[in-house]
Amino acid sequence: MERMEREQGKEQGMEQGKEHGVRQDVELFGEQGVVKGAEQVVVKRGADQGLEQGVEQDVGQGVERDRYSRQERFAGIGAEGQRRLGEAHALIVGAGALGTGNAEALVRAGVGTVTIVDRDYVEWSNLQRQQLYAEADARERLPKAMAAAARLRAVNSAVDIRPVVADVTTAEIAALVVGVDVIVDATDNFDTRLLVNDISQQRGIPWIYGACVGSYGLTFTVIPGETPCLHCLLETVPLGGATCDTAGIISPAVTMVVAHQAAEALKLLSGARDAVRHKLVSFDLWTNQYTAIDVRKMRRSACPSCGDHPTYPHLSASEHTRTAVLCGRDTVQIRPPHPSRRSLDEVAAALSRLGDGAVERNPYLVSFTVGEHRLAIFEDGRVLVHGTKDIAAAKTLYHRYLG
Repeated sequence: MERMEREQGKEQGMEQGKEHGVRQDVELFGEQGVVKGAEQVVVKRGADQGLEQGVEQDVGQGVERDRYSRQERFAGIGAEGQRRLGEAHALIVGAGALGTGNAEALVRAGVGTVTIVDRDYVEWSNLQRQQLYAEADARERLPKAMAAAARLRAVNSAVDIRPVVADVTTAEIAALVVGVDVIVDATDNFDTRLLVNDISQQRGIPWIYGACVGSYGLTFTVIPGETPCLHCLLETVPLGGATCDTAGIISPAVTMVVAHQAAEALKLLSGARDAVRHKLVSFDLWTNQYTAIDVRKMRRSACPSCGDHPTYPHLSASEHTRTAVLCGRDTVQIRPPHPSRRSLDEVAAALSRLGDGAVERNPYLVSFTVGEHRLAIFEDGRVLVHGTKDIAAAKTLYHRYLG
């Protein structure tokens, strides 16, 4: 009888052990004090759970502190530089290839606030080089700024990500730069770059110019009061030309420009201003060329943007590409800010090489039909974009195909 009772007690203890996931521990107590052994294990498990809950927050904080440990060990940044990064605010103008690359680099580095502004949405042709986007973003045609922000928040939830879906014009730029410590250029047109250049000079905010097309790229850091500005450089350095949509692009060229821009941003935001490069860097990865030009002497005292008596002309709406929706027509007219002459032969030849659409011309204009839109390009620089009343969409087509 006594043996039977012991066996029944053992079975009862085993059942209790199963309920608490401690079968093996109960067996270790043998025939002596089975229930007592199970209780001891349950108490131990409760203590373990309490310990887990008690240290969960500490572990999380430790992991968070460890996030930037390798960056802090870099002598150029250190703990003080990392602290400065966490208090800094970067504005990235454009969320294409350069914008997404720079945004991810700065967010992973722990820059406290990152504002990303872009007027466009994600398309399939973006996925080859614009690293924050996925196929779902293209299928849903998500605004780039919003898609980028969603991805960046998953990368580093501690950073304040501020997406802005807008076309950057004179009406928006003043509000966008409030509290900003550096501006990263990731735009696709010189209207916006010259606007950024002038607000940078007016507010004393450094900005980092960057551009790439084909296998070629270039970048330059503009520091108000120290370096020549973009307006100065345009007088002597050919910075315009083809676009990604006309000449194509390879992603390593993007990566190279992003590396230069992000490094310069980290220098400025971490307080390592003496390390900032004062040369215009250009390269061609396909032809293995790399140059760095000292452009400090190109600063002009008569420059209207950074000279002795600046007027900041590009902060005036009259200095920007002018657009108008034509009355009664599904058409937007785009005019350059200053009269210019286009070679219709060169325009027709360049568009024909793309193979994207049908090109026709007469003595007065070139007609380029692509998808549901038709661009009529005149010799005086005017362009009529047929098939839309959306000014932003018309400007996107204009900059895509005409630079």
